[in-house]
Amino acid sequence: MIQFDSYVAIGDSFTEGLNDTLPDGSFRGWADRLAEILAGDRDDFRYANLAIRGKMLTEIMEEQLPVALDIKPDLVTVCAGGNDIIVPGADVDEVANEFEKGIAKLREAGIEVLIFTGPDTKRLSVMSILRSKVGIYNAHLWAIADRHGAKVVDLWAMHVLHDLRAWSDDRLHFTPEGHRRIALRAAEVLGVPTGSDWREPWPEITEPVNWLTLRRSDLEWTKTHLLPWIRRQLRGESMGDGVLPKRPHLAPLVTAKTLAEQALTERTRSA
Repeated sequence: MIQFDSYVAIGDSFTEGLNDTLPDGSFRGWADRLAEILAGDRDDFRYANLAIRGKMLTEIMEEQLPVALDIKPDLVTVCAGGNDIIVPGADVDEVANEFEKGIAKLREAGIEVLIFTGPDTKRLSVMSILRSKVGIYNAHLWAIADRHGAKVVDLWAMHVLHDLRAWSDDRLHFTPEGHRRIALRAAEVLGVPTGSDWREPWPEITEPVNWLTLRRSDLEWTKTHLLPWIRRQLRGESMGDGVLPKRPHLAPLVTAKTLAEQALTERTRSA
C-alpha cells in the first residue's frame, strides 16, 4: 500500500470544496475527504489546503505554488485553469502552457503530483457550450501528465458525474455526494484502498424532470449565478476577494480516532 505522510492541495473553488457545506458554514470538499482517507487513523499525517474560490491560473501559480514547493510535501494535488478557459476569448493552449510550467516545478522537486481533468458538461443545460474548450484543455492535461510523470483523475470519464445530482444549482460546483465520489476516485488513482466504490449507481429517480421545469431552472440559474458572474468579470472582481485559505499551514489532520480519544479524555477528566 502506498502511504503519504503529507499533502498540500492547491487550486480554486473546486479544491476549496464548494458546495460541500459543513454545519458551521465552511466547506469540506473532495480534498478534505481525500486527506481523511490518506490519514486513516494516523495522528502524524499532515495536510494543508491553499485553494481559494475564483482564483485564476496565474494567481494559483504565483501565490500557492511557491508555498507548496517550500513545504515540499509527499503529495500535491493541482486543479487550475478552469476559471481561465470559461472566459470568452481565452486561449486554451496558452493556459495549458502556463499550467505545465507549474507541474514541471513540482515534479522537479520530487513531489508526487495529482491533477484533474475538467468534467464533461454535456448534460448541463447552457454550460454545455463549454464542452469543446474543456475537451481541448483535458487533452493538454493528459499530455502534460505524460511528459512529467503526474497522475490524473479523469473527471470527464467519471460517468457518475453525468448525473445532475452530482452538481450544485450553480452548475459549476459539486454536491457533497459528488465531492465524496471524486475523493474516492482520487484515492484509487493514488493506489490507496477505500471502503467504498465511487462507481456505485445513483438511486432511481422517481420524479422525471420535464421541459418546463428545465426552462424555469435555466431562468433561475441565469438570475442567481450567470448575471452576477458577468458583473464580477466586468468589474474585475472575484468571488475570492478577501477570502483566505482554510488550511494555510501543513498541520496534523484531526481524524475520527483523534476526536474519539479527545472525547474519552474529556469524559475521564470530568468523571
